[in-house]
Formats: sequence, C-alpha cells, structure tokens
Amino acid sequence: MRLKLIGIVGALLVLTACETAPMDASSNSGMGAARGGVGNGYGAGGPGGVGVGGAGGVGSGGAAGLSGSRNGAGGVIPGSQQDLANNVGDRVFFGYDQTDLSTEARTTLERQAAWLKQFGNVTVTVEGHSDERGTREYNLALGDRRANSVKNYLVTQGVAPNRIATLSYGKERPAIGASGDQAWAQNRRGVTVVN
Repeated sequence: MRLKLIGIVGALLVLTACETAPMDASSNSGMGAARGGVGNGYGAGGPGGVGVGGAGGVGSGGAAGLSGSRNGAGGVIPGSQQDLANNVGDRVFFGYDQTDLSTEARTTLERQAAWLKQFGNVTVTVEGHSDERGTREYNLALGDRRANSVKNYLVTQGVAPNRIATLSYGKERPAIGASGDQAWAQNRRGVTVVN
C-alpha cells in the first residue's frame, strides 16, 4: 500500500514538472534559454492559441471568413485568439528551408489583415517556427525570417507595422513532437498570436 502511494506521488511529481511556465508579457525583446526564442516588439503575450486551429491543413489555421464569432456562455469573444484561430486562421506553413508565402498562406494572411482592421485595438505577435533539422542558431534565424515574412505581408495589406511584433522560436516549440515529413511540414509555420 505504501509503495503504491509513493508511486502515485512520484507520477504526479513527474506530471507537474512537465507543466509549461507562463510567458512574461512585459518582455519586449531578447533571446533566452528559458523562452527559447528571439523577438522584438511587444513580446509574446502568452501561449494562448498555440495549437488552436491547427487542423486547418497546410497554409491555413482554421475556417475561412470573418463571421461566426459569438459572445456569451461558451462563446468566442470577438477579437480574441480563439476568434482569430476559429474564424480566420492563426497560422501559415512554409516549405523546407523556405520563407516565401504560398498562395494558400497569402489567402490566410489576407483574412488575418481584414480581421486586424476590424479589431483596430488588437496587437499581435507573429511567431516563426522551424522543423527540427538544422542547428539551433540556424533555425532561430530561419524562424525570424519566417515571422518577418508574415509581418511584411500583413503590412502590405494595410495593417500598421507597430501593431505586429515578431518572435522566433526556431525548432524549440514544435507543434508536433515527432520526426518525419508530415510532422516537419506542420512545424514549419508562422503563428499569429493575439497579445
């Protein structure tokens, strides 16, 4: 009985050790091992939405269109990360070692730009990610170029550049923690996160 209790307590300790620490929303820039990223601008705001809406397939992060937001019990708050992910798409995907935007990615970003214009008080951070191949330094730089590719396209669509910060996580935060072409394709992404 006592051994069983020790096993349960040990398992709980292992599970709580895996909990992700909250992001510091007051950080404006920097590179650190604790955050695993390089960034500038407003800061990461928080991990809200990372993984939300990711089932939209290559090039998009969710359903098309700006309508469908609702507020209330169990509803989506307009202008929130969940609203962006569910009704617009919060991520775009990149080819191997690429920073150029596919047609599908540009379509998603055009919807994001329209959404950002609709919610003029919202600021975002674009996170750049890569797959696990390559060095940490190379992938941080690649993630930075991907985040800036997304930001630059949003700016060409009329979003003020001071509303968009960028942050690179490189290979530090994979969407899918596996190896192989399908996992790598989902990990090479730019994610727009509401601050």
